[in-house]
Amino acid sequence: MERTWARGGTRWRQMWRLFILMLFGMIHFYLIWYGDILFYYAVIGFLVVPCLRWSANAQLWTGLIGYVFGALLYGAMLTFPYLVAETSFGDSPEMAETTEALADGKAQALADAATETALVRSGDYAGVVAHRVGEHWYEPWANTLLFGMETLPLMLLGVALYRLGFFSGGFASAKMRLWGWIGLAVGAALHFGLGLFLRDAGFGWYAMLAVYVGWSPLPRLLMVLGIAALLVEYSPAWTGWLGQRISAAGRAAFTNYLGTSIVMLFVFQGWALGLFGELNRPQLYVVTVLAWVAMLAWSKPWLDRYRYGPLEWLWRCLTYGQVFKLKR
Repeated sequence: MERTWARGGTRWRQMWRLFILMLFGMIHFYLIWYGDILFYYAVIGFLVVPCLRWSANAQLWTGLIGYVFGALLYGAMLTFPYLVAETSFGDSPEMAETTEALADGKAQALADAATETALVRSGDYAGVVAHRVGEHWYEPWANTLLFGMETLPLMLLGVALYRLGFFSGGFASAKMRLWGWIGLAVGAALHFGLGLFLRDAGFGWYAMLAVYVGWSPLPRLLMVLGIAALLVEYSPAWTGWLGQRISAAGRAAFTNYLGTSIVMLFVFQGWALGLFGELNRPQLYVVTVLAWVAMLAWSKPWLDRYRYGPLEWLWRCLTYGQVFKLKR
């Protein structure tokens, strides 16, 4: 937006850019992978753009207060189902109806997952898409509502920190490193504690939802800010071959994100390698590492020859309505 304003443009250019991202997200969700984030990043981005003219302090405090409020809201929403469904709290006669309703909700979710799993493993790609469109058409919007109280404040925090110089040396280096390590360590310790709780709770359905959605936002914020501070401080010195390749992968993040989803179709779908549900945890880690290697392997050679990643170039062309030169 700073570059757009410098050229005399308006915020409507960014709105159009976000609309295109929203379309990419819909394609991603319905045709490739149900775990899409692009759609609700775009929709929530529509709300952030009008806030760009706020003062940095207003953005910072709105983001912090909004995030904490959202974390408390998520905690309240997800703790109660866990207590009723998976602890002795739900044994009382007064909770019988709620307990039954929660059990039914879990059973329906598992049955739906079993249906889609069978479609994936059978190689019926058209059936997978039809199931997603027919049974889960609302989920991009539902995810926007569910995670909006986390994503919107985080976007405002990112804008504020950028403007305050967090990413460009505007804060004392010693304090950045101190608070970065504290945020990382404390956040990691809290997450480890949540993991131990989940193990002791037997990885129950509602315990998982409570931890993942309800209780982890505050520890996650500590880790996010801690890691961001440490990256700001340490990454300028990472100029070796690996650092250059990680930087290139970041510059092609859009292509790497959607590209990974497409590659994993060929790895897991039944019409391809058919590995869905066939791999144990260590074997899945191998797939993850190989995906990292692929991203690091292609991104730098491509950007040495071309100005943008393939999807970054397409997004830019659609944003401005013209074909930009791709080859260097």
